[in-house]
Amino acid sequence: MRLLHLQMGPQHPATHGVLKVELWLDGEIIEKLRLHIGFMHRCFEKHAENLTYEQIIPFVDRLDYLSAMNCEHIYVMGVEKMLGIEEKIPKRIHYIRVLVAELNRIASHLLAIGAFGIDLGLVTAFLWCFRDREHILNLLEWLSGARMLYSYMGIGGVFFELPLGFEERTKEFLDYFQPKLQELEVLMNENPIWLSRTKGIGILPLPLAIDYGCSGPVLRGSGLRWDVRKVDQYSVYPELDFDIPIGEQGDSWDRFYVRFREIKESVKICYQCLERLQKHYKRSSDFDPRKWMPKRIRPKQQQYYVRGESPRGELGFFFITTGKSDIPFRCKVRSPSFSNLSVLEAIAPGHYFADFVAILGSIDIVLCEVDR
Repeated sequence: MRLLHLQMGPQHPATHGVLKVELWLDGEIIEKLRLHIGFMHRCFEKHAENLTYEQIIPFVDRLDYLSAMNCEHIYVMGVEKMLGIEEKIPKRIHYIRVLVAELNRIASHLLAIGAFGIDLGLVTAFLWCFRDREHILNLLEWLSGARMLYSYMGIGGVFFELPLGFEERTKEFLDYFQPKLQELEVLMNENPIWLSRTKGIGILPLPLAIDYGCSGPVLRGSGLRWDVRKVDQYSVYPELDFDIPIGEQGDSWDRFYVRFREIKESVKICYQCLERLQKHYKRSSDFDPRKWMPKRIRPKQQQYYVRGESPRGELGFFFITTGKSDIPFRCKVRSPSFSNLSVLEAIAPGHYFADFVAILGSIDIVLCEVDR
């Protein structure tokens, strides 16, 4: 049997970045495939060995540039835990961090759903998702001065207090957004073509997802209720009420719909953060969000791993410190997109080539985070 050897990418609109996929096809059926990564190498870990802990923050933004606030939150939280100052940071700062991180999670999932929609020809979903994502980007730009790469969170605090009127404007957006989300759900889940292109496609059994180290919506889509926000209970997440959506059979539709329901849960979290910020942890004229930032950051000698829940799954930072330098000896990143992408070689064979686009889109990767 002669197979067609096909090169897809690295410059291809459906690969969501510079990913090269080498495919062997029997007619239109995928027999096997090989993923080629490394076209977007950021040299993050080598940079981290030559910069102070504060100087690393802008590079953290550029790992998963679609959810920079989430990446910053996990990184600064890790350094704070190494320094032992996490408990000293005021609750207002913790709630501000969670609020902006969950707004960024909504924006990231909207992009994932919109790009997934246009991969399969559902252009209206793409336009609606980007329309509403724009409101969040405007809010975060107002807050930080940057559109996507924020460098907003510092070790021990945040660089700016919330602008006057930010809480009210955010609540206005959430009130506007909820009915729009319902319209989007009707558009996608009552569309028979969309359902036929995603249901039963790219089924990822739970044992296989665990073996590959999958996390985030990819793992939860296969039925495991695992979310680091609940498991590790970091920051103020234990004080907030939210659910962990899961799928049933782990197909492309399950992975999409888990993200969709996570948007609703993030909206709930944002409402709760706003309520606490306005009632219990109010703005005061003498509040300085940078007050708890150490003048010098030099953790004691140790090996330390911290993790958190990014929109793509478990993002982790592993530090090795000497206790004699302001620069980490080693900073290793545990990239959720890397593990999630790896499982494609196991679940794509046996599907039509046209379905490969759906399977890849349902994984929701960011190649800068894969290549680091």
